Amino acid sequence: MLFVGAFERQLDDKARLALPAAFRDRLGEHCYLAKGLDKSVSVVPAETFEEEAAVMAARVRNGEISRDVLRALAASASVVALDKQGRVKIDDSLRQYAGLSLAGPVVVAGSFDRLEIWSPDRYARVNAAGTDSMAGDDE
Repeated sequence: MLFVGAFERQLDDKARLALPAAFRDRLGEHCYLAKGLDKSVSVVPAETFEEEAAVMAARVRNGEISRDVLRALAASASVVALDKQGRVKIDDSLRQYAGLSLAGPVVVAGSFDRLEIWSPDRYARVNAAGTDSMAGDDE
């Protein structure tokens, strides 16, 4: 099943985020939070993250990507379990990386095989650029 759609949510004062109900079952008992592309936070099902980690390690061994990229991703990642309200805690370093404010709004957007958590302003810019590109207006 794919993760699709975008939802505005609110971080609480303890840096917890209630994920949209439609996504919770697809994440399973635990998932990974890590630095995502374009300064988002990726929420990745455990199986997907672990498969990607194995591929990335092989690419490092083959000299295709820098070991520094592997280290940065591994250092940023954490295994989390959703609480009974479907919330995950986003640690300080990930919040700073993505520009997320405590007790502030965020956008939770599907990205097919994962979720992405965005600051609303950054998401609006990235989404507009993608929409323009789809429409052929990316000149």
